[in-house]
Amino acid sequence: MTPSLTPLKIEKLLKTAGPRRYGVVTATDGLSLKIAGLAGYAALGDTVMVATVSGRDVRAKIVAMDGDVATGFAYGSLTGAAVGNVATLDRAAGDAMPSNDWIGRIVDPFGAPMDDGPLGLGETAMPLEHPAPNAAKRKMLGARLSTGLCALDTLLPICRGQRVGLFAGSGVGKSSLLGDIANGVDCDVAVIAMIGERGREVRAFIEDTLGPEGRKKSVVIASTADQSPLAKKRGAHLAMATAEYFRDQGKQVLLLFDSLTRYAESHREIALSAGEAPSLHAFPPSTFRTIAQLVERSGPGEEGQGDITAVFSVLVAGSDHNEPVADMIRGILDGHIVLERKIAERGRFPAIDVSRSVSRSLPGAASEEENALLREARAVIRAYEDSETIVRAGLYAHGADAQIDRALEIWPKLDQLISEKTENGVEDSYKRLNAIIHPGAKKPAMSAQASALG
Repeated sequence: MTPSLTPLKIEKLLKTAGPRRYGVVTATDGLSLKIAGLAGYAALGDTVMVATVSGRDVRAKIVAMDGDVATGFAYGSLTGAAVGNVATLDRAAGDAMPSNDWIGRIVDPFGAPMDDGPLGLGETAMPLEHPAPNAAKRKMLGARLSTGLCALDTLLPICRGQRVGLFAGSGVGKSSLLGDIANGVDCDVAVIAMIGERGREVRAFIEDTLGPEGRKKSVVIASTADQSPLAKKRGAHLAMATAEYFRDQGKQVLLLFDSLTRYAESHREIALSAGEAPSLHAFPPSTFRTIAQLVERSGPGEEGQGDITAVFSVLVAGSDHNEPVADMIRGILDGHIVLERKIAERGRFPAIDVSRSVSRSLPGAASEEENALLREARAVIRAYEDSETIVRAGLYAHGADAQIDRALEIWPKLDQLISEKTENGVEDSYKRLNAIIHPGAKKPAMSAQASALG
């Protein structure tokens, strides 16, 4: 039997029936808006358009609800917004419409082109905030990838579907390394998220670092430093949704995300404005969950889908690799690559500190012979670093310790290998490493994962 519709139920149905509803601005502090009249219509994450007295529309996202009053955080400047402005609810603005036409293009956080020419939209709406694939149905990590960089092909391998953190301070070659990975890794499409980057650096990265060949297979989504934290956060979600769009087509996707730190800082500003309590370094408690939700969307897809192999850059203030964001991110990634300022200052690039970097795809990504070679190489690096101080001080006499003598002999060649590139794949990188550690010996047998690359 159908229950009777009371006047209250009819009113509720009418409130939720229309695609657009209207509210009114009751207060603003320059960053956010208080909007009344949307109770029963709006929900967290919805978008509103505010018509200002100057005739300019301001886009805002609802980040908090308190009774009949919604808090909207603006995507841009609130100049011209005033009490009494009409706010129009527009749920459709919360989706992305990526398409194959985006490849080779530069896109802003709202899916509009930043370069010349119209931008085609796809037929499928991709939610900007989407749950990660079912953990029980996701594939395992795939084959080891050739990156064109000897250090990443051997000591710090990256497999299909792996999520790696690139931890670095400013000016130590982070962007150059990301460009090398974009150009070196074999993928169907690369999605590059430039979140909070300087405007000048966006063009420099695209034209100089990425280059014409890299751009042909890439979608660049840029949200520059001058944009609001909400725009930066939207740009990050758009990049992930775009990567998921291509993954769902069965494609192998490379996601380069620069940077996860600026994403966390944007979330902090929004959350504090919404009333969340600050915690360590003023980051609210929801920061870790928010980062984890974003990162978990990358990685291996389910059966029949492709994979999203991701490199997330993490900015470490003052080269402090234990600061809150860096510390929380390490625990949710499948490895981390540390760039060291001291190495960059002596002119070796990429300035990878191998002894502090880890790939969690090992030992599975390498054969027994390769793993033995990697352990020996790391032992040489550790022996050299442990003895470097006494050697430079003139306190060590040659012949006092065989391990140190071997490390001093091998280290210069090993240090050079870390900076080398190769166009001949993983096998060539291992051949070079083996020639340094075991001069005259045969190269180690390759793992099944590496062999699968052909």
